[in-house]
Amino acid sequence: MPQPRVKLVVTGDDFGYCPKRNQGIVDCFQAGGISNVSLLVNASSAIEATELAKRHRIPIGLHANLSEGLPVCKGLMRNSTLLNKDGFFHGKMGFRKALQSGQLSMAEVEQELRAQVRLFGELMGHMPSHMDGHQHIHVLPEVREVFAQVLSDCGISYTRVPVERGLHACPWLSPVLRDFYMQVEKDALESIPVFRHHGIRWPDVYLGLTTMGGNMSITNLRRAFSHALDGWVSLSPPSGVDRIHTNLAHTVLTAELMVHPGYPSQPQEGGCGEGPDDFSQSVDREHELITLKDPALLAFYTKERVQLCAFRDL
Repeated sequence: MPQPRVKLVVTGDDFGYCPKRNQGIVDCFQAGGISNVSLLVNASSAIEATELAKRHRIPIGLHANLSEGLPVCKGLMRNSTLLNKDGFFHGKMGFRKALQSGQLSMAEVEQELRAQVRLFGELMGHMPSHMDGHQHIHVLPEVREVFAQVLSDCGISYTRVPVERGLHACPWLSPVLRDFYMQVEKDALESIPVFRHHGIRWPDVYLGLTTMGGNMSITNLRRAFSHALDGWVSLSPPSGVDRIHTNLAHTVLTAELMVHPGYPSQPQEGGCGEGPDDFSQSVDREHELITLKDPALLAFYTKERVQLCAFRDL
């Protein structure tokens, strides 16, 4: 390929969730559909996932999880503000409600994040190349400050800032989903000064909210790239000062595409302690896998001079 126009990290999230997810992610990586994975260390098949990553030399980071399943930190297994009455994390929306009501201890958030980083290191033999948050918990108020400090202390250079150009112009998103994504974007924008303060980096643009599950198609992916390339604002310049690029012919854009490929989970197999969720058991995971492997999409990357890579290559 000639000089790339875009260096694209295609990250398969939720690695370790179940054997079916693991196999789908590996198949997608081997077909050239993804270039990077994000590991749930508290998931039921995390050990298998790390063995697969080593065997197939898959670039891997940490998908920090404070919202689904069981904690990693032994000291938080009982009587923790992070857990509900059944002893599990509060859930995607439950975590947000508990945070808003002031119920969560940030000291416990820090304990759990550090425990997950340590476990990742034990399983992989090295620190994660990047660290993001399952269900975008890492950009939430209060949590982002703790998250950034942990990354800084552990020498983890990269994270994810889920701000997607074109999000407001997607008629296929339901009102509930659009409202959730817009809140994620607001939280992410407010996280930028915190991440910058700690010297944490992230790709120039982010894609993936508008192309999840059944919403993923080559048409929608092309549309998302078009929005990203149509005059972009870098949120993570080396100097710490925003810069607007108007001439992309001589500029290599860095980007991350968040994806969730896999085969549908079997009932009662997988998850992070509570079994697999509905999305994991749906056909949407395999739909993403098929789309990401589609020769037409890979040809689009080549035509547009999009080079798939890992965070370590940015």
